[in-house]
Amino acid sequence: MTRGAGRVADSTGNWVDGVAPAWARPYLRLARLDRPIGSWLLLMPCWWSVGLAAVHARSQVNVWHLLLFFIGAFAMRGAGCTWNDIVDRDLDSQVERTRSRPIPSGQVTVASAAAFLMLQALVGLAVLLQFNRFTIYVGFASLAVVAIYPFMKRITYWPQIVLGLAFSWGALMGWPATFARLDLPALLLYAGAISWVIGYDTIYAHQDREDDALIGIKSTALLFRERTKPMLALFYALAVALIALAGWSAGAGLLFALGLLAFAAHLAWQIARLDVDDPIDCLVVFKSNRDAGLILFAGLVLDAALRA
Repeated sequence: MTRGAGRVADSTGNWVDGVAPAWARPYLRLARLDRPIGSWLLLMPCWWSVGLAAVHARSQVNVWHLLLFFIGAFAMRGAGCTWNDIVDRDLDSQVERTRSRPIPSGQVTVASAAAFLMLQALVGLAVLLQFNRFTIYVGFASLAVVAIYPFMKRITYWPQIVLGLAFSWGALMGWPATFARLDLPALLLYAGAISWVIGYDTIYAHQDREDDALIGIKSTALLFRERTKPMLALFYALAVALIALAGWSAGAGLLFALGLLAFAAHLAWQIARLDVDDPIDCLVVFKSNRDAGLILFAGLVLDAALRA
């Protein structure tokens, strides 16, 4: 399938392009189901938080919570991307990688996109209502951060901080889903996840660095430029340190420590491999963060299982 048939420029072929009905493809692309990496990255802090809660409770990981967060992450990432595309439709039309997205390319109207946004939000709400009241309140609080994120790239070179606040919110969800409260381990995990997001989204932003500079979009990629690798090292090191403190304060042991060490090694590999002047390499390294997140999650699951 060619891009003229509707494929988004930064999509590389998937089930949406080859299997989904033609009428559904623009909406599936709006939800980024042709590129699920963002949903996985939104999910990771949720699963980390569930794992950390299990470690602290000396119990097995709650599989029902893992499933709910899986569904919720895909629904809410889709809703967030749809909102982002509605807000950014004029900017997207000026960037080579994004001008073929459904709204700027005319495949979907703004009104239809807004209706689709509401549908995805309702799925997310149905998932959220399965949790206790405290967790529901925490979930609703995330909406303010999600709403303002698309505007941040217009006013600050640090929109990645706001994305970190939004994409790390799951770290504040899995813990209260178990204990109906927020404690220090969850807050430390949230802070560590924010640092992780700032790092990997800086890598992602290097794909559009030149176009962004031309049209006035700001990012840490433009701010850091040739200092990107040292800054990645700083934020990734901070992420590892904060997550280590989260695990220690929750009572985690050796298996968590080994998982964290493997997670840190993966982040170091990303920095060593990265070529910020190669957009394809930036995308590959960015996507590898799903694997990094799963490695850390595995360490938490195994540590919880040993203690249970």
